[in-house]
Amino acid sequence: MAGLFVAVGDSYTEGVGDPNVLYPNGVRGWADRMARQLGRHDDEWRYANLAIRSKVLDEVVDEQVDAAIALRPTHLSFYAGGNDILSVRVNMGSVMERYEAALRRLQASGAQLIVFTAFDPTATPLLEPVRRRLIYFNQTVRDLAREYGAVLVDHAEYAEFYDRRMWSADRIHMSKAGHKRLAGHVLQELGIPHTLKIPELPPFRPRPWRQALQEESLWVRDEVIPLFRRRISGVREGDSLLPKWPEPVHPADGMKRLARERAGDAMQVHAEALAHQGRA
Repeated sequence: MAGLFVAVGDSYTEGVGDPNVLYPNGVRGWADRMARQLGRHDDEWRYANLAIRSKVLDEVVDEQVDAAIALRPTHLSFYAGGNDILSVRVNMGSVMERYEAALRRLQASGAQLIVFTAFDPTATPLLEPVRRRLIYFNQTVRDLAREYGAVLVDHAEYAEFYDRRMWSADRIHMSKAGHKRLAGHVLQELGIPHTLKIPELPPFRPRPWRQALQEESLWVRDEVIPLFRRRISGVREGDSLLPKWPEPVHPADGMKRLARERAGDAMQVHAEALAHQGRA
């Protein structure tokens, strides 16, 4: 039976790490991939994605939750809090209290909720405070999923995500391979068949310890330190972006074609805005 799948969240759900210039905001991601499979399963399925990168929990709640509920979804995915975990200072107890409050509101919509744990693919002891936050976040999400009857997609249950090839260079966002596999896992958890082609990767060869240490150091220098600098400066890419799919679409119509139409609309709006500025 078809329904309406609405995705709420941050970069995890927007699709960062799975670049594709043919899709809105230049990314595809697990939710778009899952939506396409839903459309192939039943062409009556509809899909909306309100997620925007860089958003902390309170912003996701304030900007997306009411809009998602208003669409009256049958299935609703919720992932938020990852950017709070990466904040310079944060009270995780308070974050998870607000997470639960949001989950309670979403549950009242009657939609089937889908929630996710975070995954920690890092090994450096320099980020031990972040790891402790992740552990607390994940255990709380597991407990709340049971309490609120949500479908839990738990990264710790999928051994392939321990493979570094499932993650982009920043180790925060999934790679194309990771997004594709996550789409398959979410569909499996929902009991919906799919035709995703997920090739087996060649065996992963562990790095010699000297190489591993060098790569960890380079990662901290090139990814972690710039990340925290951006956090301190307040520079956020997501502040200039709009949701990819703010209104429900039928994925069976073809996601790339729908994206072209949406890009055309955006270009028209941009041209009209420039014309208005010229007349002002």
